[in-house]
Amino acid sequence: MGRDQARVDSAIASINQASGRDDASGVVADPGTAEGCQAVIAARPEVDILVNNLGIYGGRPFFEIDDAAWEEIFQVNVMSGVRLARHYAQGMQARGWGRIQFISSESALNIPADMVHYGVSKAALQGVSRGLAKVMAGSGVTVNTILPGPTRTEGAQAMMADLAAERGVSAEQMEALFLNENRPSTLLKRFATPEEVANLCVYAASPQASATTGAALRVEGGIVESIA
Repeated sequence: MGRDQARVDSAIASINQASGRDDASGVVADPGTAEGCQAVIAARPEVDILVNNLGIYGGRPFFEIDDAAWEEIFQVNVMSGVRLARHYAQGMQARGWGRIQFISSESALNIPADMVHYGVSKAALQGVSRGLAKVMAGSGVTVNTILPGPTRTEGAQAMMADLAAERGVSAEQMEALFLNENRPSTLLKRFATPEEVANLCVYAASPQASATTGAALRVEGGIVESIA
């Protein structure tokens, strides 16, 4: 699922090539809106595994985050997952098996001063996930949040490239500077790769994770110092 046909087609081709199959398919819609979620549901009425990965972010001083920015980030980061989970969880419950994941962030526990609205939206996902896990108790459906830290996604790479240009350093040097200045407690000492985050998602979606539900699963490189 994606919001651009060309990118969806590219992702489908990559999945088919990597899997050696030819039956991957996609849906073009914007789940950041109620209409987009309905389009997804109409195209795929039932799923066994739902990973709510849609999210936006961006640095902005707190006093400049107006109502419109708060509304946008909640619609995209929170309500997209709420709407899809509200629909798909019912089918999973009826079938007695399912996996729902909300991609949160270490920023939910370590809310950044320069992205308060983002951190709050990710904290909200923690509440939605834990609450829905209770709703699904005993059903065979597990609900968890995944908490990545700084990850070398396309968006993060673009942000690092812009910052690197401003400071006259390489993108690799900028990543190290960013961690030292903004996430000094990191134990990994580097950005994670999307594949490393995906590995945890795959496990949480597997039958082997049948006893893991209502949990916040961290893949944030040890940034969060609490051991709870």
